[in-house]
Amino acid sequence: MKVSRTSRLNGEYQKEVSEIIRRLRDCEPQLKGLISVTEADVAPDLKTAYIYVSIYGVNEEESKCTFERLQQCAGHIRHELSQVMRMRTVPAITFRLDGSMTYGSKMDELFKKIAKTETSNDED
Repeated sequence: MKVSRTSRLNGEYQKEVSEIIRRLRDCEPQLKGLISVTEADVAPDLKTAYIYVSIYGVNEEESKCTFERLQQCAGHIRHELSQVMRMRTVPAITFRLDGSMTYGSKMDELFKKIAKTETSNDED
């Protein structure tokens, strides 16, 4: 199966943005919690890129602040990408919150409750 240029770029951007965020956390105290880059979606014309992130913070407010700060740092992250990727065009970055991990953990909790309920019903 032939892998398209866009899918290769998506993988590279995901990896590099993740590494840049990791380094950025050292000098940005407002970036708190666990930040995971779950997906990158680069347009074929390389003008825009959507970076999907999942943020696990102590609470919802901390996660929201971290996401806002990440959006503010998009220009700096784009500049860092231009140093690493060495491409003619580096796309404008837009961060989007990926709720799939939160949804997955919520579903796990529901399944545990169901299993616990079934176990208690079997004992009756």
